Amino acid sequence: MSDHPDPELIPASEACALLGISTATLYAYVSRGQLSSRPGADSRSRVYLRAEVERLAQRKQAGRGAARGAAQSLDRGLPVLETRISLIRPDAPYYRGRSAVAAAQAGATLEDIARLLWECEEQNPFAASAPPHWPQRIATLALDMSLPPVERTMACIPLLALEQRQSLNAAAPVRREVAATLLRQNAALLVGIQPDARPVHCLLADAWRPGDAGFSEVVRSALVLCADHELNVSAFAARVVASTGAHLHATVSAGLAALSGPRHGGATARAHALLLDAQASGATAAFITERWRRGDELPGFNHLLYPDGDPRGAEVLRLLRELRGDSERMQHVETVIAATVENSGQHPNIDGLLAAICYVYDLPAAHALVMFATARLAGWLAHALEQQALGTLIRPRARYTGVVPGKPL
Repeated sequence: MSDHPDPELIPASEACALLGISTATLYAYVSRGQLSSRPGADSRSRVYLRAEVERLAQRKQAGRGAARGAAQSLDRGLPVLETRISLIRPDAPYYRGRSAVAAAQAGATLEDIARLLWECEEQNPFAASAPPHWPQRIATLALDMSLPPVERTMACIPLLALEQRQSLNAAAPVRREVAATLLRQNAALLVGIQPDARPVHCLLADAWRPGDAGFSEVVRSALVLCADHELNVSAFAARVVASTGAHLHATVSAGLAALSGPRHGGATARAHALLLDAQASGATAAFITERWRRGDELPGFNHLLYPDGDPRGAEVLRLLRELRGDSERMQHVETVIAATVENSGQHPNIDGLLAAICYVYDLPAAHALVMFATARLAGWLAHALEQQALGTLIRPRARYTGVVPGKPL
């Protein structure tokens, strides 16, 4: 047992014992971003987060047996499904072989990325007229701004399926048109307005900061960067539902439900709270330093799949610096980032930068999750279309670890 006063933090010797490695290898893991360290009781020692060490130890065990390896793969371990949709590399996520960062820089819209992810080729499912106004039985919910955005959307999407005559049509062009309608309807539900044919980033930007072209550009870029990220929790949930043959509205509902959890979509709210708490402290750099020394999390920073920094966050940060670099709020964000990098070596991730957009533009924290949910719908639908084209059911087996039948309790 560790003798460190905080049981969540362990010394190097215990970390090495859990991992079965030398001290030199432990330091290598830290330098590669696989583990983070914090100052110990004296200036020369370092301590490590027990949860991070145990998670890494579990991964090391993943290849030591097929059944155990499969179990460990469910937490960002070994691949468990094949996909042609997206690939994660250190420099960017790639959508069907094309860099998401490069696409954002080139001015792509979320609709452009959706057509790419859905393999539309010559078909433009967004060419049809805007979806009709909300049916009367949905309008009351859809336009109720007192409801939280994600909950409002989750309540309405299943009802919209009842209005969609082609919801179970298996023809690819029809399914893409249903997906395009859903993308527009989802965005409108998340901001509480009637759907229309504007590009989705304009719909969001006009709802929040009408007439601000720079802000609209930031939203466009953020949506493109967040459109898909391989088998994240919400995409996997949507894909499992799609494998049953359920309609696209059901897969979207599954994705939204998964996103609503505090360990997934809730990351943006925690990152926004960090910015506010640091501001309220009156001494931003000292606040971050003390928080890190206590072993507290720094939400909005670090990403296990990008040990050298999240390129999606870096691109949004570049845009914010270009457009709002001289503002007092942006200077505060810069101070938080600099203090975090200095203390922990961690760089901001996309959750942190979505929160930063809201902070810099003085918008509610909930808008960060709205941007994420608006964008990620394109990816959920891509996974649903791919899975249903395969025609296979996702039904993993469990490895039972409970009481053995026939043995006395």
